[in-house]
Amino acid sequence: MAQHQVRQRRSRFPLSDRTSDFRIVTAGDSAVIVEFEDRIDAAVNGRVVALARSIQTARLDGVLDVVPTFRSVAVYFDPLRTDFNALSHRLRHEAAEARALTATPSAPIRIPVWYGGAFGPDLGEVARFAGQTEADVIALHSAPVYRVFMLGFVPGFAYMGTVDPTIAAPRRSTPRVKVPAGSVAVAGGQTGVYPAESPGGWQIVGRTPLRPFDLSRAEPFLLKAGDHVQFHPILGDQFDIAGSQDRGISKKEERK
Repeated sequence: MAQHQVRQRRSRFPLSDRTSDFRIVTAGDSAVIVEFEDRIDAAVNGRVVALARSIQTARLDGVLDVVPTFRSVAVYFDPLRTDFNALSHRLRHEAAEARALTATPSAPIRIPVWYGGAFGPDLGEVARFAGQTEADVIALHSAPVYRVFMLGFVPGFAYMGTVDPTIAAPRRSTPRVKVPAGSVAVAGGQTGVYPAESPGGWQIVGRTPLRPFDLSRAEPFLLKAGDHVQFHPILGDQFDIAGSQDRGISKKEERK
């Protein structure tokens, strides 16, 4: 009976609700998506992050998860506990207000990277694409402060941009079956760090000893949507030291 009542109640609401420069659409019977402008853009993503955080902070009854992407926010809910009408109105209000909630850029999270060699087998290929030396590629990749637009693919994989167009090499024609954890890679205008060994088709230019996702940490995710990141080159002992420090933090938190 309760499920029938929920279906009847939800049937009174349109599947697509366009309002100004965003729209609200349903995705099945337990999710609703707020979509902003259809482009990859820091300002658009700023609104996405602001909306996601406001909904998470509100702890609305029946809301199970809030997932931000490049230009949309998916809100998953329990249809037996959620007042769909109230949720839709709340999302409309928060989405409109999100214009004024774009956050001031945070201090970048610095990620050490050993570029090239066995750790960056595609550095030479990216250099050939760019018509530059490998040292130039390293300089161009490590110079910008990147924005984390979203997490996806596997837990902790952050899609970051925007890569300098000179080195924005496309994905490999044949993906690798295994990409080592910590691999730093580029694909078009994006860059990212593989948090675990997995298949992958991005161009691997280096490796970091840091772990983007670690369940032994109090906060498993190193990065979240809206963060800012800057890579910096390291060699030799610096790689081992950075890795030891990361492991040390995990062990310390584990003992608490």
